[in-house]
Amino acid sequence: MINVLLVDDEALTLELHRAYVERLDGFRVVGECTGARAAVNAIVGDGSAEPIHLILLDLTMPDGSGLDVLRHVRSRAADVDVIAVTSVRDAETVRRMAALGVANYLVKPFSFAVFRERLEQYRDFRQRAHDAAGDATQAEIDALLGALRPPQHVPLPKGLSRESLERVLEAVRRSAGLSASEAAEELGMSRVTARRYLEHLVASGRIARTPRYGTPGRPESEYRWLD
Repeated sequence: MINVLLVDDEALTLELHRAYVERLDGFRVVGECTGARAAVNAIVGDGSAEPIHLILLDLTMPDGSGLDVLRHVRSRAADVDVIAVTSVRDAETVRRMAALGVANYLVKPFSFAVFRERLEQYRDFRQRAHDAAGDATQAEIDALLGALRPPQHVPLPKGLSRESLERVLEAVRRSAGLSASEAAEELGMSRVTARRYLEHLVASGRIARTPRYGTPGRPESEYRWLD
């Protein structure tokens, strides 16, 4: 279970974000703060409260900024992740927050669908990091870092259908990795068509492509599920 601290100076926003978190599997709210000082005390206090894994952090508060909170957290080496949830959009603030290691930056206002997408990406990142053991391959590192990147909304190329795209995506999800030829055989389409769907899914950030070695001739591409 991922313990979440909500930090925002608006009561209605805290209520909304709490309701959003409660709709997600694997998350629970363990604290709410309406100011910067209270947030720092909750994160780096005496350790008597439940551990906090993730902070949903507003940047503008009466007694300090989210930047101040994050600097205090990093200076104390607190083992906690942060997603900025704010209406602040200026590039310099975004750069500073990125330099301090925010896992994501979510601009208000947003829908529940966007909120869910970003938190599920974070949950996937934590799970991948937890499951990793020993030295990671480049593909595993790419998948781990990619888990925090929102999927790209790439238009479906002409000649491809949404229904067939979902069939290809499901075939990849069920497999431990498959090639364009294997996808074509399973789904009853040509290899060229299967590869177009697979490459579109790669471009959209929904699956990963890695070389498959150990076969005669040139290495072929293998497609693996990311979500």
